[in-house]
Amino acid sequence: MSALGSSSLRVVGENGSGSELLHVLAVDDSSLDRKLIERLLKSSAYRVTTVDSGKRALELLGLGNENNYEKPEVNMIITDYCMPEMTGYDLLKRVKESSSLREIPVVIVSSENIPTRISRCLEEGAEEFLLKPLRASDVSRLHSCMIRMNTFRSIS
Repeated sequence: MSALGSSSLRVVGENGSGSELLHVLAVDDSSLDRKLIERLLKSSAYRVTTVDSGKRALELLGLGNENNYEKPEVNMIITDYCMPEMTGYDLLKRVKESSSLREIPVVIVSSENIPTRISRCLEEGAEEFLLKPLRASDVSRLHSCMIRMNTFRSIS
């Protein structure tokens, strides 16, 4: 049984001991930005999966395909706003429209500080809107958000 997405966030670590690893799905078409997010989160003891598009993220989460393989459950999605084919906003909307995914917190990141874009994402259900590059100070905000949302999910 996968520990993520259940009432427990406990994941067995490589040494066999129980440790709390929160799983983040990072979505960005820029390999440099994906690496930066991955390194920052892994250095803070997160499990990170990266993909290069919103379409690939939806496939990984089990939307948009008919494959019946076990999909990884995630505690948070961090997505770039500007991507080809599917924007981070479009990914956010698809996640929030899905009964099986809507409780996953989604954080939008962008290099552009456009107030109407930020408002639109927050109104659609984004937990946070962060400006690139992601910084170490942002990680504690993300952690608080994941703990709050996953505690809510385990109570429901």
